[in-house]
Amino acid sequence: MTWKLTKKNLDNPSLLVDESLLSLGNGYLGVRGNFEEGYSDSYQSIRGTYINAFHDETEITYGEKLHAFPDTQQKLLNIIDGQTVHIYLDDEKFSLFEGEILHFERHLHLDLGYAERIVHWRSLSGKEAKIHFKRFTSFVTRELFAINVKVEPIANIKQLKIVSSVNGDISNFVDKNDPRVASGHAKRLEILDVKKEDAYSMVKDITYASELEVACVTTTKIKASNYTYDSNVTSSSIVEEYTSDGNNPVELSKFNIYTDTLRHGKELFDAALTVHKKIENITFDQHLAVQKEYLDNFWFTSDIEIKGDEQLQQGIRFNIYHLMQSVGKDSVSNIAAKGLSGEGYEGHYFWDTEIYMFPVFLMTNPSLAKKLLLHRYTLLDSARQRAKEVGHTQGALFPWRTITGGESSAYFPAGTAQYHISADIAYSYIQYYLVTKDEAFLNNYMAEVLFETARLWIDTGHMKNGQFRIDDVTGPDEYTCIVNNNYYTNAMAKHNLLWAAKVYQILKENYYDKLKELTSKLNLSEIEVDQWKDAGEKMYLPYDEEHQINAQDDSFLSKKRWDLDNTPKDKFPLLLNYHPLTLYRYQVCKQADTVLAHFLLEDMQDSETIKRSYDYYENITTHDSSLSFCVFSVMASKLGYEQKAYDYFTETACLDIDNLHGNTKDGLHMANMGGAWLAIVYGFAGLRVKESGLSLSPSLPVKWESLVFKLQYHNRLIQVKMEKTMVTYLVLEGEGLTISHNGESIYLESGKEVDTRY
Repeated sequence: MTWKLTKKNLDNPSLLVDESLLSLGNGYLGVRGNFEEGYSDSYQSIRGTYINAFHDETEITYGEKLHAFPDTQQKLLNIIDGQTVHIYLDDEKFSLFEGEILHFERHLHLDLGYAERIVHWRSLSGKEAKIHFKRFTSFVTRELFAINVKVEPIANIKQLKIVSSVNGDISNFVDKNDPRVASGHAKRLEILDVKKEDAYSMVKDITYASELEVACVTTTKIKASNYTYDSNVTSSSIVEEYTSDGNNPVELSKFNIYTDTLRHGKELFDAALTVHKKIENITFDQHLAVQKEYLDNFWFTSDIEIKGDEQLQQGIRFNIYHLMQSVGKDSVSNIAAKGLSGEGYEGHYFWDTEIYMFPVFLMTNPSLAKKLLLHRYTLLDSARQRAKEVGHTQGALFPWRTITGGESSAYFPAGTAQYHISADIAYSYIQYYLVTKDEAFLNNYMAEVLFETARLWIDTGHMKNGQFRIDDVTGPDEYTCIVNNNYYTNAMAKHNLLWAAKVYQILKENYYDKLKELTSKLNLSEIEVDQWKDAGEKMYLPYDEEHQINAQDDSFLSKKRWDLDNTPKDKFPLLLNYHPLTLYRYQVCKQADTVLAHFLLEDMQDSETIKRSYDYYENITTHDSSLSFCVFSVMASKLGYEQKAYDYFTETACLDIDNLHGNTKDGLHMANMGGAWLAIVYGFAGLRVKESGLSLSPSLPVKWESLVFKLQYHNRLIQVKMEKTMVTYLVLEGEGLTISHNGESIYLESGKEVDTRY
């Protein structure tokens, strides 16, 4: 059970959700879990195939457009459909919405890397067959999406026909009633070419504005005792038909290769054919064997083993698997808010990556984490440009939502005003350095990013009464916008500024030639560096004497508290039922804000202030954002609220499987999936990565028998096993090292288990 997700529902709401849950991806290519044969006319489906970062530019329309409002936004596109396979038993078309279903089940195999659907079906006239679908997106050949269909005749069938098609006439899904989903611009692809060459069906499209091209080149292979073949090419699609007698099983394998101009140049058909030639002698089952081998290696370092709750064990493995399926692995892509599982948030990358998803890869697969940071580095010039657009003379302002680096949010109070994103990105660079000690990375990328983000804070903030203050920004809580001295923003900016000054000093002492190169490139002076240090040390961090907590901002605690207890359940999430100005006038939080800062930068406040702040903000937080439960779980673990930590974690771990937010149909909540991992490793295990080293403060949930996971740190692979009365540490790979366990230093000798009491 814990290594697969099984679904047996056929009602429309469940099918829409299952399309997301059973989606497949490999970081480059994503395919929703649609039925190959489609649905009945009365059923809604979001049929989708996506390439990470493949987008068009669409115009943003304003009633009143002001200076530096973005003119366009990027939009992830649904691309050429290679999923479709129809099956005919004589003249009756197979459909799960007609006839009699004698057996139906679907599985997503987390350890094997494929999805399957098993059906035993009887038509209206009594024709009967067993049909077995399998599909995967390859983890090794990133362009490959393959389908295998086996049809076993059971009764009353004279003729079997399998029809496979590739269709280039594709649109995106729209929902005008939900701002989290695209509300327009459905049709953004134009067909360039459709043709059949030898065994290959070839379709190529181009986007309307960005002029990016995408191609799908497909070949099919049949196993049947005897059959006839036919094909038909139209202006938008290619259809292949295989017809055999109804007495023997038939098996069709369909291999779709997707290429795009972001990675493959202009000759997309040639690029696709090159890939086809490399895999032409590999069978479908052999591809599945390669999938398993890849996943064996992945799970060795990334698995989290929970004994004591099978549902949560399945939930965390499901989350980790989808994170792996969604993470961009090249220089032009990142992780979208919905991964490659749907069109929610239009395929945009948010700060979710750095704070919620990046740590998973940092601690289990640092090479993938590095790729995410390198992608952000490629957007640095765009961030510099955005800073200038909004009136800054220096620095880098990273966008709230983007694909190629430009701001894609038309709503600036909860978009561009979230300046903390620049500090979030800096924070992730610092964490990467602390975990890997990658000096070349510090020299070639990290220093420049930290310097440019530090410059932003100097140009944004100002000194008043000996304190550095930052006005008119929005923190993570989008129910409170355009405020002075948001605690989270100021704390993260402080961290950013002080580390920028520290990195300058590291370069000065150890890599002077590199420092000279950077100072010349950036026109940087030591006077600036002194400003960074001074501003960081004098950063104002709001504190309320009456409540003895960190105020979320200068005005937050003076507002009236929202009456959450008496707000009707159908009014949540609040953002869909109340005007933003109404929300801004109350003490009400969409998600963790100050509490998130206390998690990321716990050393900036004493433990009692953190505890009082947690207690206060918990009572006014709606958790309307999927980014919230996990943070409250992590901090509840830190504060000793064991039951709260567990309850918040359970909300996080199964948020998509149980569709707790009601919008999983639009794609999976990738940041929440990363957050579930955080709730375990940073929460129950108490992991922290600081300059002083690696520390853990473990506390096993009462309901669990044990918890086992692994960490990558300083070129070591460390296994942590938490049981009822003890914690066992083991360095599996690399040299021994000293870590902190509950505040005490212990040395871990390589290859030798070290048992410690809680």
